[in-house]
Amino acid sequence: MRLGALEAGGTKMVCAVGDEFGNLEARESYPTLTPEETMPQLIEFFRKADVEALGIGSFGPLSLDPAAPDYGAITTTPKLAWANYPLRQAFVDALDIPVGIDTDVNAAALGEATYGAGKGLDSLVYYTIGTGVGGGALVDGRLVHGMLHPEMGHMLLRPVKEDPTPKGFCPYHDGCLEGMANGPAIEKRWGKSAKLLPVDHVAWDVEAEYLAQMCVNTIVMLSPKKIVLGGGVMHQTQLFPKVRQRTLELLNGYVAHDNILKHMDDYIVPPGLGDNAGAVGSLLLAKIALETA
Repeated sequence: MRLGALEAGGTKMVCAVGDEFGNLEARESYPTLTPEETMPQLIEFFRKADVEALGIGSFGPLSLDPAAPDYGAITTTPKLAWANYPLRQAFVDALDIPVGIDTDVNAAALGEATYGAGKGLDSLVYYTIGTGVGGGALVDGRLVHGMLHPEMGHMLLRPVKEDPTPKGFCPYHDGCLEGMANGPAIEKRWGKSAKLLPVDHVAWDVEAEYLAQMCVNTIVMLSPKKIVLGGGVMHQTQLFPKVRQRTLELLNGYVAHDNILKHMDDYIVPPGLGDNAGAVGSLLLAKIALETA
């Protein structure tokens, strides 16, 4: 199969070509401007690539009910130029090929469960911790959508005493995961970019506490067989042992499973696909769309 993948982000649109086995052949990125400016570039890329189907992992919120009249549209995004934009349908109309769509984090979860850190598992949660925070879930081999789709980045957390900004920085919710733990929050809290903070700075203990709370909430709600933590903030690899240890402490022996008690180093892990998780997952969305067309 010759498949197209689009990682539709708020800052850039990453286009790729590959196959159903997750092999990436070509990649190009374009800045996310207005639809009028950006879409012609994306359409031309995939038209020239002559792909059989396209998979999209997109920022949201998205309409993901196939029966809805606006299926595949971006809805109430703060990127106002893209609000209520029919993203999937625009590609269907322009390319006349099957097009699959899901959230960017669900696409990454699918990629990791199929070819990455959770290969062979039917249950996995993927989080990206970067400019924003979002989570995608695979449960019993199916991506979770529900009424709309999960917004795990807005779960509420308990502030820690070492945090000088205990309400966080989300414009919607005090104390939510994204507002407490994303990259911009780290910079606002400590007055400098995360990249400039030394590895022994208290910032990483505070960050690990919030990510551990996130992991505990995920374990007790969804009981995934693996949690994958990706995104730019997790390039700070000193976070992983801190998050694992604090997750164990917060669970306090309640979830008595060997994955937690004996194999935590293999339970909360970085992406096996690295920064390609979203692209590979989008190729798989294209494969599903082609096979079900």
